[in-house]
Order: sequence, then structure tokens, then C-alpha cells
Amino acid sequence: MDLKNISILKDWEEWKMSLGKLVNFSESLGMSDTIIDSAAYQVGRVLTSVVDPENKEERLLQQLWKSGTPEERKVLAKLVVKLVKNDEIKH
Repeated sequence: MDLKNISILKDWEEWKMSLGKLVNFSESLGMSDTIIDSAAYQVGRVLTSVVDPENKEERLLQQLWKSGTPEERKVLAKLVVKLVKNDEIKH
């Protein structure tokens, strides 16, 4: 995965909607919640180390990630998945 070519979404709502679509797509492929949460954790681990936050929400997520233990980071990743999944259902 070439992270230099990822388009950073500056709008928080657009970011959540895009991630929600990805979560729903993953579910439609038969991926379990455990696999999706694990993938979110791995993505969070990579993004917080190589991507400069573009807005205050991303900055907060990065700060929470960096201050958490590995177990707390897993919970944070799971909560982000839950947030965007619930948000996608509303739209």
C-alpha cells in the first residue's frame, strides 16, 4: 500500500462517510467484526506514524492513539469502526 498516494480527506464528515462505506463493503464480503476491527487497528497503527493530521478530529484521534496502550488502541479502533458504521446506517 503506497501511503504517499492516499488522498487525505480534510472534511471529517466525508472521512467518516468514506470509512463507513468501506466497513459496510467489508461486511458485504463476509468479513467478521473481529477481522474488521483488527484491520482498523493495523490501519490506525500505520496512519498515526506516517500521516500528518489534516483537521482537529484527526489530531485528536492521533493524540488518543499515541497516549494509549496497545489494548486501548484496539478499543479506539473498534470504537471508530462502530462510529462510522452507525453513521453510514443513518445516511
